[in-house]
Amino acid sequence: MNSSLNLAKAIDNVRKTHPLVHNITNYVTVHDVANIILACGGSPIMSDEPEDVEDITSICNALNINIGTLNKQSIDAMFVAGRRAADLNHAMLLDPVGAGASRLRTTTALELVASFKFTAIRGNISEISTLAKGSGTTRGVDADAADAVTDANLTAKADLARAFAAKTCSIIAITGAIDLVADADRCCAIRNGTPRMGTITGTGCQLSGMTAAFLAANMDDPFTATVAAICSMGLAGEIAEKALLPGEGNATFGNRIIDAISLMDADTLEKGAKYELL
Repeated sequence: MNSSLNLAKAIDNVRKTHPLVHNITNYVTVHDVANIILACGGSPIMSDEPEDVEDITSICNALNINIGTLNKQSIDAMFVAGRRAADLNHAMLLDPVGAGASRLRTTTALELVASFKFTAIRGNISEISTLAKGSGTTRGVDADAADAVTDANLTAKADLARAFAAKTCSIIAITGAIDLVADADRCCAIRNGTPRMGTITGTGCQLSGMTAAFLAANMDDPFTATVAAICSMGLAGEIAEKALLPGEGNATFGNRIIDAISLMDADTLEKGAKYELL
């Protein structure tokens, strides 16, 4: 199933360069985001105070903006940090959590996309569809089941991702049972992961933080960097599930995902990644 993308180089570059990632992220998952960035080889720093974020972003290599728990302070911080990261040509990722669920989330996400050229935008299919169309609905912070990427609609969803990538000049990552990563010309379908990953809070937020680290370490090839990060996360979920012992449940599963990322090397990723270029 695999094609010729050099995932090994992408993960090795993160381990070698230890990128520092500024996260303006979801309060619910901030601890897990920090831990998975450390596990993949990066370093996290968290700040959403508008008077602080310009300095913090200046010393980092990437900016991860996650709108999962919005407030006026954090929104201001996102735009201040975004302007500074853009000026410095840093890797920038947007995770539009819950876009379509409320007016504030949708408006904020659309304004961010209009204001900055993000290196990558990562969300579920409902969130990405909302941004691509300018409006939409979602089931809280989860994708609507009716929107799900399936084998039956894979071509149409890939077309949507490529079109939105062309419009934004960003890598578009749609994550779900089948993940899609697209630029204006290519789309990659990824089939790593396990349904159990949807039973714990934070795997999407963790993936965004980790993807920001991969992007910072591979600025010359953001498409491969994004594919490598998503394959790594899905593969970690598979490894974590297989490692569960009788009596172990969701809490252990979440920790085992972080363990699997911390132990993942280039050979494990190349052998375990399940992706195809459409």
